[in-house]
Amino acid sequence: MSIEKLKDNYPVDIRWIHFPLHPDTPAQGISLAELFAGRDIGKVKQRLKGLMADAGLPYGDRTHTYNSRLAQELGKWADTQTTGEAIHDALYKAYFVDGVNIGDIDELVKVAQSIGLDSARARDVIQNREFEKQVDDDWQRSRDTGVTGVPTFYAKDLVVVGCQPYETLEKFVQHLIAINEKKETGSNEQ
Repeated sequence: MSIEKLKDNYPVDIRWIHFPLHPDTPAQGISLAELFAGRDIGKVKQRLKGLMADAGLPYGDRTHTYNSRLAQELGKWADTQTTGEAIHDALYKAYFVDGVNIGDIDELVKVAQSIGLDSARARDVIQNREFEKQVDDDWQRSRDTGVTGVPTFYAKDLVVVGCQPYETLEKFVQHLIAINEKKETGSNEQ
């Protein structure tokens, strides 16, 4: 995957900031046909599948979209755990490949357990909404920086939006490194 390859090749620090994508989706989810009413769902799915393939990501034959709020709160907690970063890939796979309802607490606990996180603690975190404020803060930061879709790669007021191939993200990182090098040397050349 592009992000992992970037981390292997460059000194990047990835921080997950959550975004309210379809926040009004009910807990049971809605069909993609309903979400994209009036559009050719086959074309929408093919476009998404192509974008994911370009980025080296698997993509299943999803039929529904689910509310991701609780998954985001679980992810925020997992980021505080030693092995928690793996939750993001596990949630991606559960949602985009396996079609799991990531708005369902039991399903989220299974995802957490699959990467070695304590299932009882994960359940408590979700049920008690322990990371609700942190995700609220992320949503506000997303609004403040003008994020309109996921994923969005943001640094130094520069943005790359959408699922992108590795080469695009690599150019973004190289540009950021060049900016830092100019800043460190005091160069004002453009």
